[in-house]
Amino acid sequence: MSEGLPTAMIETSLPLPLLRRGKVRDVYAVDDDRLLLVTTDRISAFDVVMNEAIPYKGAVLTQLTAWWLSQLSGVVEHHLLSADTDEIVREVPALAPYREALAGRSMLCVRADVVPIECVIRGYITGSAWKEYQGHGTLAGEALAVGLHESDRLDPPIFSPATKAETGHDENITISSVVAAVGADTAAALERLARTVYEFGRAAAEPRGIIVADTKFEFGWREGRLLLIDEVLTPDSSRFWSAESYTPGRGQPSFDKQPLRDWLDAERRAERWSGDAPAPTLPDEIIRATSLRYRDAFTRLTGAPMDLVQLGLPQDVV
Repeated sequence: MSEGLPTAMIETSLPLPLLRRGKVRDVYAVDDDRLLLVTTDRISAFDVVMNEAIPYKGAVLTQLTAWWLSQLSGVVEHHLLSADTDEIVREVPALAPYREALAGRSMLCVRADVVPIECVIRGYITGSAWKEYQGHGTLAGEALAVGLHESDRLDPPIFSPATKAETGHDENITISSVVAAVGADTAAALERLARTVYEFGRAAAEPRGIIVADTKFEFGWREGRLLLIDEVLTPDSSRFWSAESYTPGRGQPSFDKQPLRDWLDAERRAERWSGDAPAPTLPDEIIRATSLRYRDAFTRLTGAPMDLVQLGLPQDVV
């Protein structure tokens, strides 16, 4: 990381069995019943993982997920046991020497058997859904209403499941494909839970001037019950728009990695980057702008800035 930018974490190495290393999260086995999810500051765009990481990104995703899950208490069951670093270290003493690395970015969770479906809810037509609709008037091959414009609100929101992909894009699939994969009862339960969480999130974000355009959830089985797992209503799993600047008929700026996407688009147009790996070196101002965008989403949604001191995170020196 360049001088003047806080340290960011690209990868972890802990004294626990590493189960998988995803695009952003490193997942460790604590024991037969618990997992440790560590959210790094890695970032990808256009299916390419950047060489540089984004300071505070992992903490934002972790702490925002923990905040949402606390709000959802009594609404839906979930897998989170604790996102408090001190409590996690007390529960797993072997992690004590790694407390600083884990600070703010780790979640102790119960194990669940992951349902291999991304449960996407689209409240507005944008992204891959808009691209398919432009070409065919469909979403996952199924017809949508005629005459929609980019970023139009969808009433009611559409349950738009997708396949899970560790690399590359998730692919939209039909509900009948979900039924074939997991059974009719599970498919219905996934849709019901996803709609419940989405409507809760949309209602909570609306007074803060945030539109939840779309989002995706994951669920897992635990002792015969479906639990909400992984991240929830974060800038990585959701598209957040400003209600103040929302204008149908065009794309909307998002509270996520938009500064990075815009810069990479410019690099491609200038033919300085092919669009494939390896990624170009990110300028400090793009790293800084992206970091600030993530933290802005946290502040707008929760109503308070992330307390870096309380979390034990390095202070922003920019």
